[in-house]
Amino acid sequence: MGEQTVGVVGGGILGAAIAREVVRRRPGTHVVVLEKEDHLAAHQTGHNSGVVHAGIYYKPGSLKAELCTRGRGLLRDFCAEHAIAYDACGKLVVAVDRAEMGRFDALERTATDNKVPGLRRLSPSEIREVEPHAVGLAALHSPETAITDYPAITRALADEVVAAGGEVRLGARVVDIRRQAGGVSVRVEGDPQSLVLDHVVVAAGLFADRVSALVDGERAPAILPFRGEYLGVSAAKQDMVRGMVYPVPDPQYPFLGVHFTRRVDGTLEVGPNAVLATKREGYRLRDVSAADLREVLAWPGFWPLARAHWRTGIDEVIGSASQRAFMRRASAYVPDIGVADVRRAGSGVRAQAVDRDGSLVDDFRITSADGVTCVRNAPSPGATSSLAIAEHVLDQAWGPA
Repeated sequence: MGEQTVGVVGGGILGAAIAREVVRRRPGTHVVVLEKEDHLAAHQTGHNSGVVHAGIYYKPGSLKAELCTRGRGLLRDFCAEHAIAYDACGKLVVAVDRAEMGRFDALERTATDNKVPGLRRLSPSEIREVEPHAVGLAALHSPETAITDYPAITRALADEVVAAGGEVRLGARVVDIRRQAGGVSVRVEGDPQSLVLDHVVVAAGLFADRVSALVDGERAPAILPFRGEYLGVSAAKQDMVRGMVYPVPDPQYPFLGVHFTRRVDGTLEVGPNAVLATKREGYRLRDVSAADLREVLAWPGFWPLARAHWRTGIDEVIGSASQRAFMRRASAYVPDIGVADVRRAGSGVRAQAVDRDGSLVDDFRITSADGVTCVRNAPSPGATSSLAIAEHVLDQAWGPA
């Protein structure tokens, strides 16, 4: 048997992690990473808040819960090995209203079942001991929740792939994937010569559904893009939050709510919200794609989703248009930081998978058959879990190590 060849479509942290796991686990395999942009970590990986999650939110026994726990440890060790910033600055999930206490108690049970390290329930006075400027009726403290630099991790993973003889091809947009006798044919835009590979892994993030559909015609779950906008806190007040301060999330939604997050460069951000984007990579309000909009409106699952959640959607749009409305929510947790203390910062776009019936896909969804593995849904904590997801992908494709 000759040298095996594996292609990975997508140059975010997950694609890089999968490629690196292949060269580690299957020495002698030639790996090719195909990324459509001119640099790695261009989209979700490079536009998230940099949080390393500890497993507070995820249904016990789910793939998310399992891979987040393992992934956090693997990521911490990887950062230590490569001298990449990793700061376990800790996180509070704060209840400010008695109406939230039922959800808060349920969240504590979930976090406890997931064995979140060091988890403590705090009283109002104990909240102030951890975060002197935060207020609330009760809080969950996760001291091991951390922040890191995901683009730097992605580059380090890719460097290991290249050092092992693999390739990272930038500006390589995949336009066709088809199974054929003896392997899988992959065609890159502008290249007349198709690649013939033994196995292909699709980890295409915001385009996971479209690229996966090249293989089998299956669009479900479809990706709906949600823009998450951030506000930056002024230098005069950015030290008022030592780590992270989050609200109690609504279990109806996969979004965690507007929160305060430190970044590894020392800055402090507020966000993100969750507004349906009018383009797959629509980082600004003026980014509009008629084709992407038509695709969203044509997806059967969009309409039941819209009917069920239109009020929340309107609230998110109002928060997007008005910094005052945006900060009204955030200031409930840290009252000393208000609208006068923030400015518009960056934004990201989340690939939210939606099934045909309108249900929001919560857990990771990965399929593997006949030489092709597709990561169809890997939202937060996808970056935290990336090294563990890579292990899982290889277990599915080639069997456990």
